[in-house]
Amino acid sequence: MRFLIDRCAGKRIADRLRVLGHDVVEAREPSPDPGDDALLAWAAAERRVLVTMDKDFGELVYRQSAPHAGLIRLPHVPSAKRVALIEQVLADYSPGQIEGAVVTVRGTRVRISMPKR
Repeated sequence: MRFLIDRCAGKRIADRLRVLGHDVVEAREPSPDPGDDALLAWAAAERRVLVTMDKDFGELVYRQSAPHAGLIRLPHVPSAKRVALIEQVLADYSPGQIEGAVVTVRGTRVRISMPKR
């Protein structure tokens, strides 16, 4: 799968996804933070699932119908647990279930929804 990792999600997630064979780009690589709108547009343009801690992306996707290629949100997840949760999501759900969806992980609960386009 192709991922764009938001700065707030952390380098450990990016490194682990690379080890697992995924195509990963980190938002911190090219320049300072471009902002949520630009980050979501970047991920959509490159068909990358955006991994973030930030809840604001849900607002962009649901209320503003912003285009996206998929979103994995890990709000309030401590950094020590993020990598394990991403691995669990990827083990439990197929790329077809994740790409284009909004995946929200809270504790041990995973919610997957397909926003209207």
